[in-house]
Amino acid sequence: MQEIINRVDWEKCELLPVIVQDVVNNEVLMMAYMDKEALELSLSTKIAHYFSRSKQRIWKKGESSGHTQTIHSFNIDCDNDTLLIKVTQKGVACHTGRRTCFFTELESGESNLEVEVSSHAMYGVIDTLYHTIQERKNADPSSSWTAKLFAKGDNTILKKVVEESGEFCFAYKDNDDDEMVYEAADLTYHMLVALAAKNISPDRIKQELARRFDMSGIAEKNSRKD
Repeated sequence: MQEIINRVDWEKCELLPVIVQDVVNNEVLMMAYMDKEALELSLSTKIAHYFSRSKQRIWKKGESSGHTQTIHSFNIDCDNDTLLIKVTQKGVACHTGRRTCFFTELESGESNLEVEVSSHAMYGVIDTLYHTIQERKNADPSSSWTAKLFAKGDNTILKKVVEESGEFCFAYKDNDDDEMVYEAADLTYHMLVALAAKNISPDRIKQELARRFDMSGIAEKNSRKD
């Protein structure tokens, strides 16, 4: 196994670009990255595992959606720094619910594929909202509030986080349950915009919360002190 992994020129790339094709019709489904651990898992299980730069962890393709990829072959390019794998795709490859990630025409910006599966059902509302926010980065600011926030820059994004935090606090002080829910939703959205601006997946927040489960709040705070 180690001999195979060492065929990759890891000095050139810590993360190996991986092109994913359908084994039957050679359709390009997606492009992702593997580190050494992800490649070893993929080789040993023949199920695609990747390294997510936004989540900063190994992820098994389909771990949330069930849309896994069974690998039939691994081919490395002539420079030993790019991998091509051919897979059987269960369900869809793209987090948007489309068959492939390559569905947007560059010149027109138009989508040429229909959504096959609801992303809400695959990933839940928070992850779906985060991905939607990411997609709005290059939208027209005149027709997208999210795009307008990105266009106005960091100060506007952060101002909205502070503003919505304050409105949530006022709703709490007023003991208004419905308003608290409404403002918490606004605050969550604007926090996700701020995270998306820095390409930080909400999965990393989940990881951090999970890390704290067996740790008291006092101990956790003390662990952050110099």
